[in-house]
Amino acid sequence: MTVQFSNYMPEVVATRRYLHQIPELGLSEFRTSDYVAEQLTAMGYDITRGLAKTGIVATLKNGTSARTIGLRADFDALPILEETGVEYASTNAGVMHACGHDGHTAMLLGAAKILAERKNFDGTVHLIFQPAEENFGGANLMIEDGLFERFPCDAVFGLHNEPAIPFGHFAFREGPIMASVDECRITVVGRGGHGAEPQVASDPIVAGASIIMALQTIVSRNIHPLKSAVVTVGAFNGGIASNVIPERVAMDLTIRALDSDVRDELETRICAIAEGQAASYGMSVELKYDRGYPPTVNHKAETDYVRELAKRFAGEDKVYDMVHPTMGAEDFAYMLEKVPGTYFFLGTAKTEDDPPLHHPRYDFNDDILPIGTAFWVELVEDRLAVS
Repeated sequence: MTVQFSNYMPEVVATRRYLHQIPELGLSEFRTSDYVAEQLTAMGYDITRGLAKTGIVATLKNGTSARTIGLRADFDALPILEETGVEYASTNAGVMHACGHDGHTAMLLGAAKILAERKNFDGTVHLIFQPAEENFGGANLMIEDGLFERFPCDAVFGLHNEPAIPFGHFAFREGPIMASVDECRITVVGRGGHGAEPQVASDPIVAGASIIMALQTIVSRNIHPLKSAVVTVGAFNGGIASNVIPERVAMDLTIRALDSDVRDELETRICAIAEGQAASYGMSVELKYDRGYPPTVNHKAETDYVRELAKRFAGEDKVYDMVHPTMGAEDFAYMLEKVPGTYFFLGTAKTEDDPPLHHPRYDFNDDILPIGTAFWVELVEDRLAVS
């Protein structure tokens, strides 16, 4: 299959590298959106713009079947200063495609062109080019703008490149494949004073340290040992000098879970510990708890289907099921809450020392472009097979 489409690959590679040069942050992907829309219009797709501000849905109908399918690619970048040194590096200082969304978009554009030229399917294809996966939940914003009411899909599919997986291997998982992500800011309110006279102050640094240590007991003592959860304090800020006790300190947490009961328990325990620990020091806390993306939960029928398709496409030795989900998060979760589907990983590893996703030296492996592009075509043509 990949050899069959080899004549398309120079254009797909050029697209990926062009997109890499013009990275844009979530909900600001104006140049990217214009470029994608221009390409799809030239291919003959019916283009709808403006979902989630910069999002695009490209629709192509062929034949008489009422069957529909949705394929999604994200196209936002990250606030990272690029250190790859490649000739097509970011021209937007401090912003880079460090997660491979440039590759995701290039593969779906490549598949779009092949599908439009071959027209070897019977039904309707909706190609979803989504903004703001990294931060603002662009998937949910598109849904709120009527994505699936305006563009009904019998099933929806998404993939993500993964440099930690062997090149060309497909990784699947039925049920939860990625975690929910919530954030919490705990501000401890004390009473400032001189560092030499702590007895007349209420030191929020000490209370904050106690809160951090107590938070570590949630996963070990409140969550079932066979269920996954993460509570990480990623930032602790307070104080300006060694001899000054500050009035307040703040800490920022990321919280991950794979099911709703654990997610609820984490919130309950975090708030209770923060308030209780602060009170034990004679202080109070201000809590700001924000629910983010829900767990990404794959549907069984669609996962089984795509897994078997991948085995025929790549060979059984290159397809496997993940033993454990990843505690990263993905806003494709919102789409899977509305429509049956599955989310899977495509391995891109070059060497054992490849920089991971979100690293300033990460660069999407262009050698995977023919495989990802061809698999999208295979999926559409198989799912909407001409009878």
